[in-house]
Amino acid sequence: MAFNHSTKKSGIGMTSSRTRDRMLMRLREQGITDEMTLAAISDIPRHLFVDEALSIRAYEDVSLPIGYGQTISQPYIVARMTEVLRNGGILHKVLEIGTGCGYQTAVLSRIANEVLSLERIRPLVLKARAHLRTLKCNNVKLDHADGSEGLADYAPFDGIIVTAAASHVPQDLLAQLSDGGRMVIPIGTTSQTLYLIERLNGEFKKTELEAVKFVPLLGGVS
Repeated sequence: MAFNHSTKKSGIGMTSSRTRDRMLMRLREQGITDEMTLAAISDIPRHLFVDEALSIRAYEDVSLPIGYGQTISQPYIVARMTEVLRNGGILHKVLEIGTGCGYQTAVLSRIANEVLSLERIRPLVLKARAHLRTLKCNNVKLDHADGSEGLADYAPFDGIIVTAAASHVPQDLLAQLSDGGRMVIPIGTTSQTLYLIERLNGEFKKTELEAVKFVPLLGGVS
């Protein structure tokens, strides 16, 4: 189902367009050039995804706590991962590992035809569902599940995005990437690096992008 780009977002008036424009200007200065990614970031109200007490900081380039030991990633990282995943092309079916509060999910809904997202912490699933319902993200399917296993029944995916740091690339996720598909994933424990993994003619190409800091990717559900 296509996303309705004309959807009105409740509460958007609490943050001035000037504040959002400054965020976009900062992203451009940080090297984000993909206009579709920038449009998605601009259109998704980040303050709706954080507690009201933190909403004044929603458009700063910082990660913020969302409870349960998890965070909402800083706007630059969301934009960077989205831009790399899209690579200027059309994404038909994307798998997201680690829904969190649903902010990255909502951004993905703007640049992909279909988004399937997995979150292992049930209260965050409920929060994310509420946020995505408010924004009428009708092209998103969200499940409470162990993301490290992916969704084999729905594979292959032309894009996979992992929003928690793995100690290694999960083999289950590699197997679910389509030929020509791209995966963006942070790898590491004490120090972490963001990687792009491309599947080309059955072979995998791994490209180092930059240093990052994410919560760890854990198995199981809670």
